[in-house]
Amino acid sequence: MEVTAKRKANFTPAQIEVLNAVAHLRTEEEIIGLRQAISNYFFDLVDKEMDKLWESGEWNEQTLEELKHSHYRTPYKSEQ
Repeated sequence: MEVTAKRKANFTPAQIEVLNAVAHLRTEEEIIGLRQAISNYFFDLVDKEMDKLWESGEWNEQTLEELKHSHYRTPYKSEQ
């Protein structure tokens, strides 16, 4: 079942592509395979961007060392 022009008014071209692809998945194994493929895709994007940062000098050993000691968690007030 393909997404029709009438139904796609609120979707981006990428969303329509994904919806059309997942419409053909029938088994849990196929769904797991799709999840893995999507995960690999985004891993590759991040990996390429990190390589660019490293090669440009924006990231280096010092940056990694600083991140080890950083605290970016949202502080929460305790209810007492």
